[in-house]
Amino acid sequence: MADILESLMKKKVIVTGGTGYIGSHTAVELITGGFEVVIIDNLYNSDISVLEGIRAITGITPKFYDNDLCDRKRLDEIFTAEGKVDAIIHFAAYKAVGESVRKPLEYYRNNLVSLMNILEMMESHNSHALVFSSSCTVYGQPDTLPVTEASPVREAASPYGYTKQAGEIIIRDTMASRPSHNAVSLRYFNPIGAHPTAFIGELPRGVPENLVPYITQTAIGLREELKVFGTDYDTPDGSCIRDYLHVVDLAKAHVAALKRMLDGGSKANYEVFNLGMGKGVSVLEAIAAFEKVSGVKLNYSITGRRAGDIEKIWADPSLANRELGWMAEITIEEAMETAWRWENKLKNKGS
Repeated sequence: MADILESLMKKKVIVTGGTGYIGSHTAVELITGGFEVVIIDNLYNSDISVLEGIRAITGITPKFYDNDLCDRKRLDEIFTAEGKVDAIIHFAAYKAVGESVRKPLEYYRNNLVSLMNILEMMESHNSHALVFSSSCTVYGQPDTLPVTEASPVREAASPYGYTKQAGEIIIRDTMASRPSHNAVSLRYFNPIGAHPTAFIGELPRGVPENLVPYITQTAIGLREELKVFGTDYDTPDGSCIRDYLHVVDLAKAHVAALKRMLDGGSKANYEVFNLGMGKGVSVLEAIAAFEKVSGVKLNYSITGRRAGDIEKIWADPSLANRELGWMAEITIEEAMETAWRWENKLKNKGS
């Protein structure tokens, strides 16, 4: 009887892209925080085995739907089957900057149509809270650092960045017409690392587009060499600077934002927060941090700049610190250690 009452009291959250990198870590934090999690994912850039990892950490396997969010009819059937949905965390999107330059139409269609379908489901199924996975790419190359939420949104450096800008505008305008709804866009910087248990982590398909999995795959022998795209930028060592934060810290921010909305703590029905460490780290510094914790000398070479990359960016996360009661705490060395542990776990599993 107690178990039945507990299940009735739990808030239900749909996590789109929940078998993906950030989505799976957020699902873990939601479950451990007492939420009922339902995942919708078409496994475009993830694997069904991630559900086993979530269960290994939490003891619970979330309900899972294999579905493309651009399929509006099927999405409506899922929401109907689930009944009352208290909130949605929307991760599902194509996310690689370089790939978006090569395949712009695919990115615009997938990332924007899926979002609009989710917003329509919220209205037709009486779900009133949304957390949107946005990105620091909306700022382009800022004139002033660190970046605050008041920093101007500049011309994006890639189609991926434009989909995040457009997504925010779509949500903002939709919320303006729905005073009873709430939404938060979380503009996060560069998530890295893996869960400390090594049961879940970043699992890119094919050649990684992000730095850290390319580092670990090179170190483990899956890649012959890491290419550093440019060392002629106006930075201390010439390589690009980013704000790297651990994925578990990032996942906790999503839960904090969600709870704030559900508890009635929002100061407006659409809000935006930067999520980062608040410190810039160059590509060469990130490589050095990995070499320090792993003891592996990485094979890398310098090559030309990559289309879509900006020179340097890092966050001022003070608004999120204050309003969400959240702070990124895990160091880049600790993050690299968890990423390396995860890569070794994959090797031992024969992945």
